[in-house]
Amino acid sequence: MKSVAATTTLLALLGSTTAFAPVSQRSNSAAVTNTALSAALIDDMVGALDPVGLFDPLGFAEKADDNTLKRYREAELTHGRVAMLAVVGFLVGEQVEGSSFLFDSQITGPAITHLAQVPVGFWLILTIAIGAAEQYRATVGWVPPEQVPVDQPGLLRSDYIPGDIGFDPLGLKPTDEEEFRIMQTKELQNGRLAMLAATGFMAQELTDGMGIIQHFTASS
Repeated sequence: MKSVAATTTLLALLGSTTAFAPVSQRSNSAAVTNTALSAALIDDMVGALDPVGLFDPLGFAEKADDNTLKRYREAELTHGRVAMLAVVGFLVGEQVEGSSFLFDSQITGPAITHLAQVPVGFWLILTIAIGAAEQYRATVGWVPPEQVPVDQPGLLRSDYIPGDIGFDPLGLKPTDEEEFRIMQTKELQNGRLAMLAATGFMAQELTDGMGIIQHFTASS
């Protein structure tokens, strides 16, 4: 668990977290497939909340076509999900260090140091697991490379909703469209906050070498 904290945090920060441009699956999306999206459509996207609307200070959404915007959303959701796991991993990993059954309870210190302490076997398992998950996600969401036009690299399937790879073991996905939009927005907001939190955790531990839990106990 402790090593997962550092691993997931690093993964959350590897790709571009500037993917602020959300996208939703609506019937009028076909009209904007190959052109820049209008400001009105952008402000109506999932994740664009009043009073700010879509927070996109660098104008990525305004310059993107529909497929590019879907890739932005896919990246944002992926990073947000990993960051949420990272935040939980930071706190739980540091709380149970020294008493965990994992790795003979020998991994100690701030969560950002845990990954360097795990045995090689864990790295192999982690690499295989990540590779399998990414391969599955690519199969579900992306058009096979041999079917993609040369001028449209990274083309997503037309019926693919970014982030929806069919993994819903608890059956939480709403069937009502409006409720689904609300749940999408909640996930985006939590993921955005988690990316900021994970970044803050890493920066704090790199600055003074203390774990996040240590900071909590020291200030109480």
